[in-house]
Formats: sequence, structure tokens, C-alpha cells
Amino acid sequence: MHLHYETYGQGHPLLILHGLFGTQENWRTLSKAFGQQFHVFAFDQRNHGRSPHSDVFTYEAMTEDLHEFMQEHRLTSAHVLGHSMGGKVAMRFALTYPDLVDTLVVVDIAPKVYPPGHDDVFAGLYALDLPTLRSRQDADAALAQHLPDLALRQFLLKNLERTESGAFRWRINLDGIRDNYHEMLKGFDLTGTYTKPTLFIKGADSGYLKDDDLVTIRELFPQARLVTIPNTGHWVHAEAPREFARIVSEFLENG
Repeated sequence: MHLHYETYGQGHPLLILHGLFGTQENWRTLSKAFGQQFHVFAFDQRNHGRSPHSDVFTYEAMTEDLHEFMQEHRLTSAHVLGHSMGGKVAMRFALTYPDLVDTLVVVDIAPKVYPPGHDDVFAGLYALDLPTLRSRQDADAALAQHLPDLALRQFLLKNLERTESGAFRWRINLDGIRDNYHEMLKGFDLTGTYTKPTLFIKGADSGYLKDDDLVTIRELFPQARLVTIPNTGHWVHAEAPREFARIVSEFLENG
């Protein structure tokens, strides 16, 4: 699968993987900042953004998408950074192809099974009657009946685009994500370890990554360090971008 991506800067490659319902556009400001030190490749993962849609939506498939990309671009190794769903892809990629990953950064996710947590999101997105929508304001008003969090609605509505005729459509493969959502909740069934420098970043107010998860994390990533950024939630990189960029840049430079 040929993933859509944007690239910034020069230097050693840094691959950035967004989370569920996200796109590489969510990372554009940070990608440009990291581009001052590295050659950044920021991806739309399958079924997201401008990348192709597929009925297959698993961590195994996304791991192979990344491997295929590195082969096509003749990248012999890279730093890999992933947030949430992208963090699970990054972890799996490092465990599957450790020689291709120089350092690993995982943002607010652990290698474990998660309970379902997006019922309201799916309900809200499917409640939008796209053929009758006249504006993004109408879409936001309809979505607000299911999702009171304005920041979350704005994040999700970035997946809405207009066709040439002026009608709205989803850029994400909403059906494909819904039908395979259970795959996104899975833990890891891999053996082996990734023994190179690894950084986990946690939002202090997020429930996705807990201190107790370090036991499981270090079974797979024995060099893992955990950094918590105060006053941030699951979108820690968006809520504290300067601190996030400083922490990641220092880690990638010094290991």
C-alpha cells in the first residue's frame, strides 16, 4: 500500500505515525520543528487522511505498510515516533524489525489490551447526515449532541471534506475502522524484545498509560524510560507542543 506522506528537513529519518481518526496534518507543526534536525516523514496511515482505504485494518497490516515504505524509499534505519494507535504500530514495528529502528518514541499508549472507548465517537459520526449538511458549523452542531468536547469535535471534523460538487464526505474509511475497531484494542502476541533506546511519553491527566504499565513495557522494551508531561491529556503533543518537542529532540539526539 502506498501511504500518503509529507516530508520535512534533512538528516537522519524520523517517521511519525498518528493515532486513530487522525492524520499527518495533526502533526504538521511538530513535523516542521523536528525537520530542523531530522528528515521527517509524517504518514497518513491506511484508512486515514489521503492514504488508500482497505477492508484490512490490523496492526500487522500497518506494520507491513511501514516496512514497505522504508524499502521503497531505501531507508536502512530510522527513528520511529507513534501516538496512540500509531504508538502501537511503532512498537510492533520495532519488535518485528528491530534493525530498522534506531530509537523508539511511544506517546500515551501501552502494549496492552484496552476496553472499548469510542462508542460516542462512532455514534456521533454516523449520526451526521452528510447529504444534507450545508456547512461545517451544521456538522459541529449535530456532532455536539453526542460529543460535548469542542476540541474532540474539531479533531474529528478534520476528516470531513467537500467533493467537487460541494457535498461533504469522509476522508477516513469510517466503515472499515468501525468493522475492525476490535483490532485496535488488542495487545501484543509477539515474542522477543527491542533493546535500543525507547521513550514513553505520558500525559499526566490521561488514563491511557499508567505507571503500572512499566512492568509490561520493560518486558518488551527493557531500555524504556517514561516521562510525564504535567497538565496534559491523551493529546499531549498538541496540548504542550514546545515541551513535547524539547523532550523528544533531546532524546533522539542523546538516546
